[in-house]
Amino acid sequence: MKPFPWDDAMQMGFGVMRLSSREFWGLTPRELAAAFGALSGPATAPPRERLDEMMLAFPDRGRS
Repeated sequence: MKPFPWDDAMQMGFGVMRLSSREFWGLTPRELAAAFGALSGPATAPPRERLDEMMLAFPDRGRS
């Protein structure tokens, strides 16, 4: 597991988002990631081949 990129998070939180220390440290890593995602726009979709692989690996259950 990769360590959380705190240096990058602090640069984005303090420098770009202009959060106070209290606001920044009050957020969870998941909340930070959501805020950063909102600033950077939507992620690109995986290629069709990767989607097919994921559908085989994680099939929907209970759907016909």
